[in-house]
Amino acid sequence: MAKYFISPSISIDTDDIEESFIRASGPGGQNVNKVSSAVELRFNMATSSLPQLVIERLREIAGYRINNKDVLVIQAQRFRDQPLNRADARERLIELIRSATLVPKKRRPTKASFASKKRRIESKTKRALVKAARRRPDF
Repeated sequence: MAKYFISPSISIDTDDIEESFIRASGPGGQNVNKVSSAVELRFNMATSSLPQLVIERLREIAGYRINNKDVLVIQAQRFRDQPLNRADARERLIELIRSATLVPKKRRPTKASFASKKRRIESKTKRALVKAARRRPDF
Protein backbone atom coordinates (compact mmCIF):
# COMPACT_ATOMS: atom_id res chain seq x y z
CA MET A 1 0.00 0.00 0.00
CA ALA A 2 1.58 3.26 -1.19
CA LYS A 3 1.25 6.55 0.65
CA TYR A 4 1.36 10.20 -0.29
CA PHE A 5 3.23 12.27 2.27
CA ILE A 6 1.65 15.65 2.89
CA SER A 7 3.81 16.64 5.87
CA PRO A 8 6.19 14.73 8.18
CA SER A 9 3.27 13.65 10.39
CA ILE A 10 0.43 13.44 7.84
CA SER A 11 0.06 11.01 4.96
CA ILE A 12 -2.81 9.53 2.97
CA ASP A 13 -3.13 6.02 1.57
CA THR A 14 -3.67 5.43 -2.11
CA ASP A 15 -6.60 3.21 -1.07
CA ASP A 16 -8.44 6.34 0.14
CA ILE A 17 -8.30 7.78 -3.39
CA GLU A 18 -10.76 6.57 -6.02
CA GLU A 19 -10.22 7.53 -9.66
CA SER A 20 -12.58 7.27 -12.58
CA PHE A 21 -11.87 8.28 -16.15
CA ILE A 22 -14.37 10.36 -18.09
CA ARG A 23 -14.50 12.15 -21.42
CA ALA A 24 -13.16 15.68 -21.28
CA SER A 25 -15.23 18.64 -22.40
CA GLY A 26 -14.13 21.50 -24.61
CA PRO A 27 -12.09 21.61 -27.82
CA GLY A 28 -10.13 18.63 -29.09
CA GLY A 29 -12.10 17.34 -32.04
CA GLN A 30 -12.50 13.61 -32.58
CA ASN A 31 -9.97 12.76 -29.87
CA VAL A 32 -12.15 14.33 -27.16
CA ASN A 33 -15.19 12.34 -28.34
CA LYS A 34 -13.57 8.90 -28.27
CA VAL A 35 -10.92 8.95 -25.50
CA SER A 36 -11.63 9.16 -21.76
CA SER A 37 -8.62 11.26 -20.84
CA ALA A 38 -10.15 13.36 -18.04
CA VAL A 39 -9.83 12.14 -14.46
CA GLU A 40 -12.38 12.44 -11.67
CA LEU A 41 -10.60 11.89 -8.35
CA ARG A 42 -12.67 11.13 -5.24
CA PHE A 43 -11.26 11.37 -1.72
CA ASN A 44 -13.50 10.22 1.12
CA MET A 45 -12.60 12.44 4.07
CA ALA A 46 -14.74 10.53 6.57
CA THR A 47 -12.75 7.30 6.19
CA SER A 48 -9.35 8.96 5.73
CA SER A 49 -6.59 9.05 8.33
CA LEU A 50 -6.41 12.88 8.37
CA PRO A 51 -6.64 14.67 11.73
CA GLN A 52 -10.04 16.23 12.50
CA LEU A 53 -8.66 19.81 12.47
CA VAL A 54 -7.24 19.31 8.96
CA ILE A 55 -10.57 17.87 7.76
CA GLU A 56 -12.45 20.90 9.14
CA ARG A 57 -10.08 23.37 7.42
CA LEU A 58 -10.25 21.29 4.23
CA ARG A 59 -14.05 21.65 4.27
CA GLU A 60 -13.64 25.44 4.42
CA ILE A 61 -11.00 25.59 1.69
CA ALA A 62 -12.50 23.07 -0.77
CA GLY A 63 -16.00 24.55 -0.69
CA TYR A 64 -18.14 23.34 -3.61
CA ARG A 65 -15.77 20.45 -4.39
CA ILE A 66 -17.08 18.53 -1.36
CA ASN A 67 -20.42 16.77 -1.83
CA ASN A 68 -23.01 15.97 0.85
CA LYS A 69 -21.43 12.56 1.54
CA ASP A 70 -18.18 14.25 2.69
CA VAL A 71 -16.32 13.21 -0.47
CA LEU A 72 -13.88 15.64 -2.07
CA VAL A 73 -14.19 15.52 -5.88
CA ILE A 74 -11.44 16.89 -8.14
CA GLN A 75 -11.74 16.88 -11.92
CA ALA A 76 -8.62 17.17 -14.06
CA GLN A 77 -8.86 17.69 -17.81
CA ARG A 78 -6.12 20.21 -18.44
CA PHE A 79 -4.00 17.85 -20.54
CA ARG A 80 -4.78 15.58 -23.49
CA ASP A 81 -2.99 12.67 -21.84
CA GLN A 82 -4.71 10.51 -19.22
CA PRO A 83 -1.54 9.91 -17.15
CA LEU A 84 -0.81 13.66 -17.04
CA ASN A 85 -4.38 14.42 -15.92
CA ARG A 86 -4.11 11.69 -13.30
CA ALA A 87 -0.89 13.17 -11.91
CA ASP A 88 -2.42 16.67 -12.03
CA ALA A 89 -5.48 15.57 -10.04
CA ARG A 90 -3.34 13.87 -7.39
CA GLU A 91 -1.03 16.89 -7.12
CA ARG A 92 -4.02 19.22 -6.71
CA LEU A 93 -5.40 16.99 -3.95
CA ILE A 94 -2.05 16.98 -2.12
CA GLU A 95 -1.72 20.78 -2.43
CA LEU A 96 -5.26 21.25 -1.13
CA ILE A 97 -4.55 19.08 1.91
CA ARG A 98 -1.19 20.84 2.46
CA SER A 99 -2.92 24.20 2.51
CA ALA A 100 -5.40 22.81 5.06
CA THR A 101 -2.55 21.77 7.37
CA LEU A 102 -1.36 25.38 7.72
CA VAL A 103 -2.85 27.01 10.79
CA PRO A 104 -4.05 30.54 10.01
CA LYS A 105 -2.45 33.29 12.06
CA LYS A 106 -4.79 34.85 14.61
CA ARG A 107 -5.47 38.51 13.90
CA ARG A 108 -4.69 41.01 16.63
CA PRO A 109 -6.98 44.04 16.47
CA THR A 110 -5.08 47.33 16.26
CA LYS A 111 -6.03 50.99 16.57
CA ALA A 112 -5.02 53.88 14.37
CA SER A 113 -2.32 56.04 15.95
CA PHE A 114 -2.94 59.64 16.95
CA ALA A 115 -0.53 60.87 14.24
CA SER A 116 -2.29 58.90 11.49
CA LYS A 117 -5.67 60.27 12.59
CA LYS A 118 -4.23 63.79 12.51
CA ARG A 119 -2.76 63.26 9.00
CA ARG A 120 -6.11 61.97 7.76
CA ILE A 121 -8.01 64.99 9.09
CA GLU A 122 -5.41 67.39 7.63
CA SER A 123 -5.66 65.76 4.20
CA LYS A 124 -9.47 65.98 4.35
CA THR A 125 -9.20 69.68 5.23
CA LYS A 126 -6.81 70.32 2.32
CA ARG A 127 -9.14 68.48 -0.05
CA ALA A 128 -12.10 70.50 1.19
CA LEU A 129 -10.19 73.75 0.51
CA VAL A 130 -9.37 72.60 -3.04
CA LYS A 131 -13.02 71.81 -3.70
CA ALA A 132 -14.15 75.09 -2.12
CA ALA A 133 -11.82 77.00 -4.48
CA ARG A 134 -13.63 75.46 -7.46
CA ARG A 135 -17.02 76.81 -6.39
CA ARG A 136 -18.55 79.94 -7.85
CA PRO A 137 -17.57 82.93 -5.72
CA ASP A 138 -20.34 84.56 -3.76
CA PHE A 139 -20.10 88.35 -3.48
